Amino acid sequence: MCGIIGYIGKEDAVPIIIDGLKKLEYRGYDSAGIAIYGQNGFDVVKQKGRLAALEERLSSRQLENNPLSGHLGIGHTRWATHGEPSDINSHPHVGSRNKIAVVHNGIIENYRQLKERLEYSVQNSEGVTFASQTDSEVIAQLAEHYYCMDNVNAGDLIDTVIRVSNAVEGSYALGIMCIDEPDVLIAVKKDNPLIIGVSDSGNFIASDVPAVLKYTKEVYYLNDKEIAVIRSGSVQFFNMDKEPLHKTTETVTWSMDSAEKGGYPHFMLKEIMEQPKVLRDTIQSVLGEGANKNVFDNICVSRFKKIAIAACGSAYNAGVTAKYVFEKLCRLSVETDLASEFRYKDPIIDNKTLVILVSQSGETADTIAAMREAKSKGAATLSIVNVLGSTIAKEADYCLFTAAGPEIAVATTKAFSAQLVLLYMLAIRFAHKLGLLTEYDEQELFVEIAALPYKVSAILEQTDAIQKYASTCVGYKSIFFIGRNIDYAIALEGSLKLKEISYIHSEAYAGGELKHGTISLVEENTLVVTISNCASLFGKIMSNAQQVISRGAKVLLIGNCSEIDDDTETEKLYYISLPHVSDIFSPSLSVVVLQLFSYYVAANKGLDIDKPRNLAKSVTVE
Repeated sequence: MCGIIGYIGKEDAVPIIIDGLKKLEYRGYDSAGIAIYGQNGFDVVKQKGRLAALEERLSSRQLENNPLSGHLGIGHTRWATHGEPSDINSHPHVGSRNKIAVVHNGIIENYRQLKERLEYSVQNSEGVTFASQTDSEVIAQLAEHYYCMDNVNAGDLIDTVIRVSNAVEGSYALGIMCIDEPDVLIAVKKDNPLIIGVSDSGNFIASDVPAVLKYTKEVYYLNDKEIAVIRSGSVQFFNMDKEPLHKTTETVTWSMDSAEKGGYPHFMLKEIMEQPKVLRDTIQSVLGEGANKNVFDNICVSRFKKIAIAACGSAYNAGVTAKYVFEKLCRLSVETDLASEFRYKDPIIDNKTLVILVSQSGETADTIAAMREAKSKGAATLSIVNVLGSTIAKEADYCLFTAAGPEIAVATTKAFSAQLVLLYMLAIRFAHKLGLLTEYDEQELFVEIAALPYKVSAILEQTDAIQKYASTCVGYKSIFFIGRNIDYAIALEGSLKLKEISYIHSEAYAGGELKHGTISLVEENTLVVTISNCASLFGKIMSNAQQVISRGAKVLLIGNCSEIDDDTETEKLYYISLPHVSDIFSPSLSVVVLQLFSYYVAANKGLDIDKPRNLAKSVTVE
C-alpha cells in the first residue's frame, strides 16, 4: 500500500516522479503529492483523489508561469490510515520550520506519544503545531526537532535520521530531504519495502521496481535499519552506528513491456493472458537448473512431522488448495492459517515443523510477523514470493521464487497461479523424498504439471462463452460458489476474485454445507457457481446443484469430469468444460475460468478493475 518515488540527478525531477507514481498506482491510494527542492526551498503540491487531479494542479501552475521544477524531489501516493483522505493529510509532509520534507509508508505505532511530546514544548516556545491528522507528520516534525534543536548533533542529517529511526516504533519506509542539503536524498526502512535505483542520469528511491524500470534496471535492495545517502552520482550506505556498509546492485530481469498494458484494456486481463508463460517459466525454474531446483534438492523433508502454511488473501487460498495436495501425496498433517491469526494464536509448532509462507510481494506485514513467530519457536521456514530482495525472501530459511514478473493489477491472477504450481511441485518432491512416490511416479506427475500451460492456453483461446455468460450476471446482488474437496478450495479464490473487482457480495461454501444453513439464502434467480473436477464426488456436487436449482437458482457449472456432457445443460444450468487433468491439479484450470468470469462481470459494470476501491496490492501494515 502507498507508493514512494524520489529522484536526484541531472533531469527535471517532476515528470520523473509523476511517471513513477503512475507506475505505483496499483499499490492503492486515495491522494497524492510531490515536493521539489526549488530555487526558494521546498515547493509542495498535494491533492486528494487520483493522480489526474494532481497533474491538473501542476498544469494550472504551468499556465500561471509558476511551474514546479527542480532536480531533487520526492513523491507519494497515500492510502489513508490516520486521518481522512484530504489535501492536508497527503504526503509529502514538511516540518513547521520548513527544514525537513518526508514521505512515509507504514504505521508509526507510538506517534501519539511523540506528537504530545513535541506539542508540549510549546510552553517553552520550542514546540510545534501539527497541520495534519497523520502519524507520518510526526516523522517530519521529530526529524526537524533533532536537526535544529539538539545541542550535540544539530545540523547532522545522518545523525538525525538515526535518532528518528530509534525513536519511532512500527514500520516505515522513508524518503527525506533537508533544506540545508540540496544535493542529498536520504532513504531508510524497517518492515516496508524500499529500493534504490542507479543510472547515469541520476538516482532514485522507490517502493517497487516498476517505478524506476523506465530509467534503470540496476537496483539496491535496502535491508531494515540501513540508511542510504543518495547524491546525483553516488550512493552511500550506513548502519545505525553510522558505520559504512558495502552493498552490490542487482539487475532486474523484467522488461519494461511487462509493466505496460500492451494493448489490453486492463492489466488484469493482460496478466490473465500471461499465465501460460508464467506457468512454463515457474515450472522450468524447478525442472531446469534454476535456483528453485536447488531449494527443492536441499530440503531435508524427513525431519518434519508437520507442515503449516501461513498467508493472506489469495495467497491463503493457494495454501488451502495446497493442503489437499500435500496431505494426499505426503500423508503429512497440514495446517493452513491466515497469517494475521497465526501470529496471535500461539501456534503449536517446533523444530519438526515446516512453516510455508506465501506472499506475492514478500512484504505482507502479517506474513512477515507469522514468519518471525515461526522462527522464534524453532520451526523451519520456506517462503514462496515473487520479489527478489523482499523481506520474506531474505529472512526465510528457504525461498522459492515465482516467475510471474511484475503484477500490476491489485487482484492477483498470474502470481496466484505461479504460487499454486510451485506448491504442487513441492508436494510431489516431498512425497518422493518420503518414499511415497517412486521416481517413475514423480516424473509422471511432473509431466502432467508440464502440460498445464498448454491446457491453460486452450482455455484462453476460447473465452467467448465465459464473456457471454458473464454479461448476464451484472445485476446479481449475491453470487455463491460451491465445490467439494479441492474444488471447494479453489471456490474460495473464485469468490474472492469476484468480490474484489465487481463489488458483488460473494461467498464460497463446501457443497456439503449447503443444507447446514446456507441454502436458506438461495432464492429465485440466485447464481451458484459450481466447480466439479473430482470424478468420485460428481454425484454429490450435482445433487447440491439440483438442490439450489429446485429453489429457483441458476447454476454455472465448471468442470472436467467425464460424467459431464452436453446433455447436462438445462435452462437453469450452464456448463463450461475444462481440459482433462488430474483432480489435484485441476485448480490451475478452474481458476482461469473463475478469473475471466470475475473480470468480465466487472468489465460489464464499467468498474476500475485494476484499482478496486479500498484495496492495496501490497498490505505492508497490520
